[in-house]
Amino acid sequence: MAPDDDDATYPWTPLKPADFQDDIVVNDGKISGALTFIEGGLSPSGPLAGDGYFLALKFNNFASGLTYANVKVGLVPSASGMDLVTLDSDKNAVFKIADKNNQKLKVVQADNEGHKNVQLFDLSTLTLEDTGA
Repeated sequence: MAPDDDDATYPWTPLKPADFQDDIVVNDGKISGALTFIEGGLSPSGPLAGDGYFLALKFNNFASGLTYANVKVGLVPSASGMDLVTLDSDKNAVFKIADKNNQKLKVVQADNEGHKNVQLFDLSTLTLEDTGA
């Protein structure tokens, strides 16, 4: 897992990761870097709507024999009440961070035989920056 490309585009927002995150690093079970406050959110509705901080990640290190379709990701606890979601073919996901000290990023890789690898990533070292506006 790594930050999504700074110039990645998404169909539901004109903003790119460079607009809302900087120096994101995933290391030793922690995600660090800076998130910039986005007024109005990234989407007009749904879990990425409304003012807040957002984190865009690309998932690329799957257990042997697994693909993106075997991976579910999400925040726990979820501020929106949304369950973990299965990655799609672009292998990226954007999260709205509501409480960096209590939320964790959860990644679940599971094969068809019932073997499961669950990872939790600490978000408490993220820096939340104001837009300065």
